[in-house]
Amino acid sequence: MSASADLLKELRIDRNRPPERSGPGRGLFIGIAVLILVVLGIAAWAMFGRNGGPRVETATVTAIGGGNGAGASVLDASGYVVARRMATVSAKITGKVREVMIEEGQRVEEGQIMATLDPIDANAQRELSAAQLGAAQSETARVQAQLTEAEANARRLATLAGQQLVSKSQYDQAVAARDALRAQLLTAQRNVKVSGDGLRIADIGVDNTIVRAPFSGVVTAKAAQPGEIVSPLSAGGGFTRTGIGTIVDMDSLEIEVDVGEAFIGRVQPKMPVEAVLNAYPDWKIPAEVIAIIPTADRGKATVKVRVAIKNRDPRIVPDMGVRVSFLEAAKPAQAAQRKPSAMVPAAAIVQRDGKDNVFVVADGKVAQTAVTLGRKLGEDQEVTQGLSGGETVVLAPPDSLADGGPVRVENDAAGSSDSKD
Repeated sequence: MSASADLLKELRIDRNRPPERSGPGRGLFIGIAVLILVVLGIAAWAMFGRNGGPRVETATVTAIGGGNGAGASVLDASGYVVARRMATVSAKITGKVREVMIEEGQRVEEGQIMATLDPIDANAQRELSAAQLGAAQSETARVQAQLTEAEANARRLATLAGQQLVSKSQYDQAVAARDALRAQLLTAQRNVKVSGDGLRIADIGVDNTIVRAPFSGVVTAKAAQPGEIVSPLSAGGGFTRTGIGTIVDMDSLEIEVDVGEAFIGRVQPKMPVEAVLNAYPDWKIPAEVIAIIPTADRGKATVKVRVAIKNRDPRIVPDMGVRVSFLEAAKPAQAAQRKPSAMVPAAAIVQRDGKDNVFVVADGKVAQTAVTLGRKLGEDQEVTQGLSGGETVVLAPPDSLADGGPVRVENDAAGSSDSKD
């Protein structure tokens, strides 16, 4: 009986015992955990790369000279290259273009033929004026011959009248005829002069069919083609050209800068300037203030400043953007002690331990380098010590970046180094 009771107890269900996991459920849980670990591993590899470093952007350090005898910048501004001598050349008369002898970029000299117009009308007018001159000259010769005869007749009748062989009235008629011919001759001579002036005007009309360069320069625009009508005045409708082309005297190039009214007191005539073209950021061009235009722009609250370019170069063309730094005059001793320096983007400079530093990239790693700063040049910063030029530095270094740490460069300048890994 007791044995049966023990068997019945073994068949009783214990409801407080936790259920055991089945084999297939435990395998699913392990698979999900493994998948999560794989995804995290892939994300970490994509973020830090094979070398475990953060992605960064870099820039190349530019070496600059030892200065142009001027001190530090007192004001930075931007402007444009402009030409003081520029002209859109047109014909003095309205006519049809027969030939255009210029192209963009061509250099022309003063008086050189740029284009010709159809001269048919001008030539016809000149031929008419020449014929009128010939007729006036013939008339003068005819009157001159008649006057010669009348003067001889008057002298003969004067002798006969003195001898009382002819009447006084006959002598008076001869004198009147002579005087009339003298007046006709004077009129004929004046007609010759008028006809001659008309011929010279006709010659000018013929010359006006030839368009010449008013000064030496470079053609920057070709505005007309053979067969088009050109006119010094716009006729409207878009069918009449008002110019043959545009010439710029490259020797008259200068820089125009708009300086804020609040800072115009820092600028003085003859002040040294350092100009940097947007197209050539590594090229420092010495310049000098020509004049401060004595008027202000009410809308922009600026004053225009003219700056002369000291070094002429074919790379400098009109309407180029330019950044200028107005420099204070340096003392001779300071100018002699000034050493070559480098220029880096201001974003590459960070404060570490209270000092200015940059991170120089080499072989996929960075080296923290202490630098000494100089002038502020727009968005760039001069470095007088610590860099010599040609180095690659990290832009906006993250706080986690440490000396000797690995990095991956995102920009193209260093993209080739990743391909070698």
